[in-house]
Amino acid sequence: MAPARIEVLIPRDRIQQRIAELGAQITAEYAGRSLVMVGVLKGSFMFLADLVRHIDLPVRIEFIGTKSYEGTTTSGQVQLTKDLDKPIQDEDVLLVEDIIDTGLTLNYLLHVLRQREPRSVRTVAFLDKPSRRRIEVQGDYIGFTIEDKFVIGYGLDFDQRYRSLADLCILVS
Repeated sequence: MAPARIEVLIPRDRIQQRIAELGAQITAEYAGRSLVMVGVLKGSFMFLADLVRHIDLPVRIEFIGTKSYEGTTTSGQVQLTKDLDKPIQDEDVLLVEDIIDTGLTLNYLLHVLRQREPRSVRTVAFLDKPSRRRIEVQGDYIGFTIEDKFVIGYGLDFDQRYRSLADLCILVS
């Protein structure tokens, strides 16, 4: 089997520029408030780390874990693998996703978080892939909208590999 070829889809400089723009927008819209940023493990960790550096507000970080993929295919079922450590009742929550794809995970997590009675829940996603939607959900803040390609890098993986790439890439077989 020949090794896979990797092509850059969005270079690291453009990623960092867009994250700074999102951070400024979030800072302006939440001015005078504090935020609980909930990162969805594992894919959002790089995006969350870079984004929080561009948000000039008091921020608490939480993580929630889900599983819905095996390799490149979604199972159609979302499982909670890690829950929040502290309550979010009466807090402004910003759910941080790596990618909005089928919408199943985001829909599930919004339902779970809203049951905990936060003051507000909004979403920020590094990537949006609307052509794959199975449930109609929208992110409030979107880094990039992409076509239906399987992407890796910048936190996104293929069987737990390639997360450490600084660029967003496509695996070409």
